[in-house]
Amino acid sequence: MRPDGRKPDELRPVKFEIDFLKNPLSSVLVEFGNTKILCTVSLDEKVPGFLKGTGTGWITAEYAFIPGATTERTPRETMGRKGRSMEIQRLIGRVLRGVTDLTLLGERTLWIDCEVLNADGGTRTASVTGAFLALKLAVKRLIEREIIEKDPIKEYLAGISVGKIGSEFWLDLCFEEDLIAEVDANFFMTETGKVIEVQAAAEKSPFTWEELTQMKDLAFKGIKELIKKQKEVLGDG
Repeated sequence: MRPDGRKPDELRPVKFEIDFLKNPLSSVLVEFGNTKILCTVSLDEKVPGFLKGTGTGWITAEYAFIPGATTERTPRETMGRKGRSMEIQRLIGRVLRGVTDLTLLGERTLWIDCEVLNADGGTRTASVTGAFLALKLAVKRLIEREIIEKDPIKEYLAGISVGKIGSEFWLDLCFEEDLIAEVDANFFMTETGKVIEVQAAAEKSPFTWEELTQMKDLAFKGIKELIKKQKEVLGDG
């Protein structure tokens, strides 16, 4: 039995609130159970030096915990991002670029900022899922304002975790479940089942290729449910 009574293949309650803030190009408050993350998108009319003169745009991300996101205060990373934060923000940017035709952005950068307001496991998967929704909304507005001509996003995208506990595989781990998982994996996949990135680790015992396939299939079930919710919020039926 899972701590919150969910079935092995059941997501936590998922909520998206768009336009949570009014100043950014777009914003989304995403909730995976008690994990709550604010994702915003801002436009910058320039690109990194290596892209100047190429006509190609860029998507990059920053990720951080607010001090009260965990039971013990998390100090602000005022002297630079810690290793985990750096790894996750690079993941967010990399995964979003994986479903975007950057040549259609022109020489401009979209900044994705993910602020973890409350952490209860799955912050990287919730960040990617919310950030994609914010990116999709931002692109819609750029087209409406005639800043770009075509939608550069190739497919819908979401992320979800899967863990092995005992002989079972559980979808969308909360923090309590993550602590006891023998295997912990994060899957980032598109609507058609293409894999953008997989992060999987044997926390307590190794796993087989067959088990990895089982985890992938369970993850895709959850990802399809998340994408359905993303589309509902955007009215993209």
